[in-house]
Amino acid sequence: MREIPFDSETMRMATFHEGDEGLEVAVKGATGAVLEVCDDVATDPTGRDALDEEGRQQWKERARSLADEGLRVLAVADKRVDTEDAEAYEGLRLVGLVGLLDPPRDGVREAIEACRSAGIRVLVVTGDQAETARAIAREVGLGGEDGITVLEGADLPEAEEGMSDEVRRRIRETDVFARLSPRQKLDLVAIYQDSGEVVAMTGDGVNDAPALKKADIGIAMGRRGTEAARQVSDMILRDDAFASIVAAVEQGRIIFGNIRKAVVFMLCTNGAEILAVAVASFAAIPLPLRPLQILYLNVVTDVLPALALGVGAGSSVVMQRPPRAAGESVLTRSHWLAIGGWSAVIAACVLGALWLAHFVLGLEVHAAVTVSFLTLGLAKLWFVFNLRDPDARFSDDDVLRNPWIWASIAVC
Repeated sequence: MREIPFDSETMRMATFHEGDEGLEVAVKGATGAVLEVCDDVATDPTGRDALDEEGRQQWKERARSLADEGLRVLAVADKRVDTEDAEAYEGLRLVGLVGLLDPPRDGVREAIEACRSAGIRVLVVTGDQAETARAIAREVGLGGEDGITVLEGADLPEAEEGMSDEVRRRIRETDVFARLSPRQKLDLVAIYQDSGEVVAMTGDGVNDAPALKKADIGIAMGRRGTEAARQVSDMILRDDAFASIVAAVEQGRIIFGNIRKAVVFMLCTNGAEILAVAVASFAAIPLPLRPLQILYLNVVTDVLPALALGVGAGSSVVMQRPPRAAGESVLTRSHWLAIGGWSAVIAACVLGALWLAHFVLGLEVHAAVTVSFLTLGLAKLWFVFNLRDPDARFSDDDVLRNPWIWASIAVC
């Protein structure tokens, strides 16, 4: 029959049913929201006692006790009405409390620890009451030495514009947010973005859609997520598992690192070519490379190792360093300095080989150019091993462990 859908503002829902003795209304929702519209409490299937303020407090204490055990608590109530148009949320009889156990999935604690090692802070934003949220957060290992800090939506202004600096500071130091409205979720994302953070948010409901869209990375649940949440998100989890987010972060870091290595490799080796030819031209000595030789090197010894670098598996330390800055480019100042230094070293080796072959050993120009050409070709191939992760142990060298690197060197 009639149904009043759940409303995040009222925190309750109602359904109308045809019973043996007429129409019956069944209501469920947050404990406080249901208690405030109950006048009586059930004593047996048909009986009821008056519910006063003291009684309401006792039921709230019972709900808090269940929530401290990590249960999600709902209050249920009912009443009989004459018509479907009757007001659902008045004169109700409290039937009792329902405690739902929804334990965290296996691996969540380990995934959160991996995030902490990677410099990623994990927050809980939930519609559950504060006690339930705190218990779940404690179970998965959130919080620092000072314990878990919790803020409820009722303790926050409804609009970001009305928040003082002190409130914003408290928000940034909070681990768990409970009973937030959709507007408050949106403001929460904005506050962290304003403080320079890159914000990723997960969600599955229609009410999460605005915050998912505003976040730098919106992550929707693929199984139980609504279409609205999936439409505005940047990433959809097919298994709805938090550990998949951590795996995506790890793969993203590996891919970015591989791109950076490939770019550095290409610029170093090509920079060495340009520098060697330029110096030889200014010094009025034979050029160390012929045009066709340069073309050959660019097509073969540049492309294959660079492609191999792009499919590296990464080192084990990739999730043990803080995130890079949001505005950081592919190549930083230190990379450009390294590119200039390595280009100069390789170019010096090429010119040194040419000088030794032609002026010391007395080889004719064509033979000396062959020596410089082979010097550059081999230098390019073995230079790839300089691009290992500097923080990784030698046994964890992601370049040495990459079979495609060895295959590209063999082919070249």
